[in-house]
Amino acid sequence: MSTRAPLILDLDGGVLPLPQAHTLALPHWHDRLRFACGHATLARFGEDVLSTWPAHTGTVLLGSGDFHHLSLALLRRLYARPPFQLVVLDNHPDNMRFPFGMHCGSWVNAAAALPQVSHVHVLGITSPDIALRHAWENHWTPLWRGRLTYWCMDVDVGWAHALGMGGAFRRFAHPQALLAAFAAEQATAPQPTYLSIDKDVFAEDVARSNWDQGCFQLGDALTVIDTLRAGGLVGSDITGEVSLARYRSRFKRWLSALDGQPRIDPDELPGWQRRHQQLNAELLAALADLPAAD
Repeated sequence: MSTRAPLILDLDGGVLPLPQAHTLALPHWHDRLRFACGHATLARFGEDVLSTWPAHTGTVLLGSGDFHHLSLALLRRLYARPPFQLVVLDNHPDNMRFPFGMHCGSWVNAAAALPQVSHVHVLGITSPDIALRHAWENHWTPLWRGRLTYWCMDVDVGWAHALGMGGAFRRFAHPQALLAAFAAEQATAPQPTYLSIDKDVFAEDVARSNWDQGCFQLGDALTVIDTLRAGGLVGSDITGEVSLARYRSRFKRWLSALDGQPRIDPDELPGWQRRHQQLNAELLAALADLPAAD
């Protein structure tokens, strides 16, 4: 059983206190990192902040899903490890083209290119980001090269089969079918895993996010965690908290509007955040019960 304490990167005030968790207060990084940042800024965050902590810390809580690209900085710290798979629970592929640096929805392409990452599985996608009308926005290279697999529901992905990428798109009618297929595949060759959970993969009755949401229930995520037991964990992170974003940058306000981020009611925010606190505790308990990979 892992006893390493969770680490909260407090960028947006979205993660409420958790037992045994260490907290790094980082409000001065909020505007530079949220939603998107330059490649140099992300590298500097890794050097100035993450390098002060052991590479093998406990689960890292990143705050809003607008910070999911920080998972890439965490993965880069594991460069000396033997290869491991990256499993991402997310309603979105996070493999979209973004020409201005690194975006919370573009980081998977860079993660799939890391030599220490053997394969990337993104589970729980219901977003139209992988449908035909957004096909050109996806990075195709990791899909073509067998480095990335989308596990999706409720999305027509026939276009991928027409272009020879059908094997990288696994479509299912419901979460139970998806989880059964993933478990069967994992059972044939267990691997060490880095697990990244974006809570927008959950239905709204589980916890509210500031992105469009999927259909997983908490039990579905716990099933995935248990499926990874044989190979053990090399690391994990959780994102998808709900918080208010007041971008100083006009450019980021424009990008956020283009992505259709829903408005958050400030009166409902405290209740939503308390629900996330409970959900985090349940996820952390399950992750702590997994063995650390050798």
